[in-house]
Amino acid sequence: MTPSQRIDRLIAELTDWRGKTFASVRKTVLEADREIIEEWKWMGSPVWSRDGIIAVCNAHKKWVKLTFDQGAHLPDPDKLFNAGLEGNQRRAIDFFEGDKVNGPALKKLARAAVEYNQSRKSTKKKAPAASQAKAKK
Repeated sequence: MTPSQRIDRLIAELTDWRGKTFASVRKTVLEADREIIEEWKWMGSPVWSRDGIIAVCNAHKKWVKLTFDQGAHLPDPDKLFNAGLEGNQRRAIDFFEGDKVNGPALKKLARAAVEYNQSRKSTKKKAPAASQAKAKK
């Protein structure tokens, strides 16, 4: 079973508001960049990645949690992050029953996560060359 099929099944098993919220979050994140891939990690967690992890989503009994792996490094002008604010890496959005997914703002946040991952990737590629230049001096 592919990761996307596992996520489909997970959403189908969430027959209350959490399934609808999870599906909306998934659709919005995937719309942010056509090269985002779906993965299934850590014994049952849907993950969205592009050049590194963007976010992981989990359904809990009373909320749906969307955790951005590098959320502390992302601009959040729409103030979507409402959990994990004390950490120096991850930030999360907890959706509770009745909450609406702010699609445009969430899409911007997912795009910012992709851009952040890409900037880290390009920095890593440049780092060895910079190190070699210093070593030659």
